[in-house]
Amino acid sequence: MKRIAFTLLFVPTLLISCKVNHKNLPDPLEAGWKGKAVCKVVEDNSKLRILKCTFPPGVGHEKHYHNPHFGYTIKGSKFRITDYKGTREVNVPSGYSFKKDSLTTHKVLNVGDSTGVFLIMEYK
Repeated sequence: MKRIAFTLLFVPTLLISCKVNHKNLPDPLEAGWKGKAVCKVVEDNSKLRILKCTFPPGVGHEKHYHNPHFGYTIKGSKFRITDYKGTREVNVPSGYSFKKDSLTTHKVLNVGDSTGVFLIMEYK
């Protein structure tokens, strides 16, 4: 009985707090770097929003959330990524694609010597 009461009280609270936490973060268009935008809208319709995000060396993307999305690397570089897995440095090659089917949060910094450019396609 105590386990059921705990589950009924704790799990909804946990789910609500997770949802609130990401809503306190900007989305990728709102997030920038040191007060400057790094993404611009390429297309926005009833089914899809496409962003083009540009990161010169030393420029990143403050912590933000992504709804489910598909991404494509137009021009790669080396990035320091911080997310729920921790912090790591990754070489992201040109032509690399990635997909996330759930809400995610992270922050990134271009630690390479070339400008990285990405397309982010968010499903609505």
